[in-house]
Amino acid sequence: MAHSSRMTSLQRREQLIAVGRSLFAAKGFEAVSVEEIAAHAKVSKPIVYEHFGGKEGLYAVIVDREMRALTSVLTAALDDPDVHPRRIVERTALALLTYIEENAEGFQVLVRDSPSTDPSGSFSSLLGDISLRVEDILSETFKRQKLSVKGVPYYAQMLVGMTVFTGQYWADRPKVSKEQLAAYIVDLAWHGLSRLNSKPQLLFEGAKAEKRQRKDGGVAATESSEPPESDESVEPTEPAESDGTDEAVPEASPATD
Repeated sequence: MAHSSRMTSLQRREQLIAVGRSLFAAKGFEAVSVEEIAAHAKVSKPIVYEHFGGKEGLYAVIVDREMRALTSVLTAALDDPDVHPRRIVERTALALLTYIEENAEGFQVLVRDSPSTDPSGSFSSLLGDISLRVEDILSETFKRQKLSVKGVPYYAQMLVGMTVFTGQYWADRPKVSKEQLAAYIVDLAWHGLSRLNSKPQLLFEGAKAEKRQRKDGGVAATESSEPPESDESVEPTEPAESDGTDEAVPEASPATD
């Protein structure tokens, strides 16, 4: 333990957090013991107890950090409701996937099985908060377009659930880039299954979008209404059927997307 004692108290704490995050991400909360944490950190068990009071305390600190980090990036992505609605969808999907890419272990800790000691600080509570923010944005958009807002809470849950679940799948199978996956998510969310683009692209966010903006003289960078028509799907050839109720959201044409 002589070498490990050279660390300051703060350095030791950060080391234990890093070790704990890695173990909890790989094995889940229940399968990790204080002995294992101490062994990986090359310290004695009392050191772990001294800093965190046990694995529960260490786990709580890790979850709190990851929750704050993820909340920050998602709320920032949703923080400008006056831009084009599609840009909000692109930005939020890309923000979540960037977090997953840069904080793989932290994300695994959040989505793995965890003790139900603090439901208010759980991953599901975070998603609930984000869904409410999405709901507010959708409500304003629907009102501006004279659409019924009755289905908005469900649309918000669909968008958040689809993005998060897909992100979880991608975290274990990162066979496409985060920007390509974000384009898939946005294409489905924006067009629906009937209007999927064969080669979807992000219109506002990401490296390719920035390259197009530079090529077009920066026009797309300040876009607040209509995305470029050339990137939209060429379908459908027939208008979507309506059930005659005000609950149906009319399918927008490329000119109004």
